[in-house]
Amino acid sequence: MSLADLLASTESLSSLAAAVRGVPGLAETLGSATNITILAPSNEAFQTFMETPSARAVDPNDSTAIQALLQYHIINGTYPASAVMETPAFLPTMLNNSAYANVTGGQVVEAVRQGENVVFYSGLLSNASVTTADQNFTGGVVHVIDTVLTVPQNVSSTAVAAGLSGIAGALTRAELVDTVDSLSDVTIFAPNNSAFQAIGSALPNLTMTQLADILQYHVINGTVAYSSTIENEMSVPALGGGDLKITISDGDVFVNSAKVLIPDVLVANGVVHVIDNVLNPNNSMAMPDPTASVQTPAFSGATSMEDVGFTSGVPTPTSPIGPNPTRAEEEPSATMGGGAEETAAQGAARPLMTGAMGAAALFAGAGVWINA
Repeated sequence: MSLADLLASTESLSSLAAAVRGVPGLAETLGSATNITILAPSNEAFQTFMETPSARAVDPNDSTAIQALLQYHIINGTYPASAVMETPAFLPTMLNNSAYANVTGGQVVEAVRQGENVVFYSGLLSNASVTTADQNFTGGVVHVIDTVLTVPQNVSSTAVAAGLSGIAGALTRAELVDTVDSLSDVTIFAPNNSAFQAIGSALPNLTMTQLADILQYHVINGTVAYSSTIENEMSVPALGGGDLKITISDGDVFVNSAKVLIPDVLVANGVVHVIDNVLNPNNSMAMPDPTASVQTPAFSGATSMEDVGFTSGVPTPTSPIGPNPTRAEEEPSATMGGGAEETAAQGAARPLMTGAMGAAALFAGAGVWINA
């Protein structure tokens, strides 16, 4: 069966079929493609998204944006549901447009089996569950999903949306926003707000150069280190110089002395892991105590303060990221901002900039054909 025939014969995918027809040449491209997996939002998934205020507010006349969004739902390779395991896999999609992604081989989605469910995670920890699996066609396989995927946004927008106001403000203060947003293939260990509060007394005394050195020590450039690729006792070079030491103990992952609280937040140019400590390039030998509930700050002599620091002018998140009930159940105490009120399920994600476009723009245009 051809893809066109499959879409035409599946009533729950009529909105997707209309969106594909609305992008010049896309139906023909997909019709001739082989060895692909299509994550197909159901009509209900499309309708739910189109009813959001952010989707209705965007100019719908951008077929390039619609194409990018649809490409993000197409995985290179054929992956039946049985191929998705409990260990997360990060599968490259057809989204290579540099305006939306700066990851070699194409932006990825995270595929993981959670109990009886096959789940795909996208930007801002948004998750989509497979409701109907393994609809085969001549070019590969289609899985019907219950939520539209979110194209990963750039680093700075993701930090704001996730309630990581400390790191968002620090990047602005150090004039590094454009740098981290424009790099390709990055891994960023982003301290939560509690981490900045823990060394609050040291923050006002930092020069811009010192702050920049600290922030660059949190960045690996040229390597996207997803959780499934991180190994115990790895040593990786940081952007500003020096090495980062990875320790894995009883399933917990540490970078130097900081514990990874929330792994695999996909961003436009790589991945972010949220950590509970600010890393110190002048204390690169700091090691974790895996038995401790809270790790010792890497800045000797610093004391905690209520103020997160650097947050003046940082927008306040207004909407939840996700929804993400499956991961929230697994990590009920994990938060993005930490010291702020937002949690991983509440940390905010109004559609923001991916590369050059807001996430809402990616589907608002699709409504032209979906609702036709």
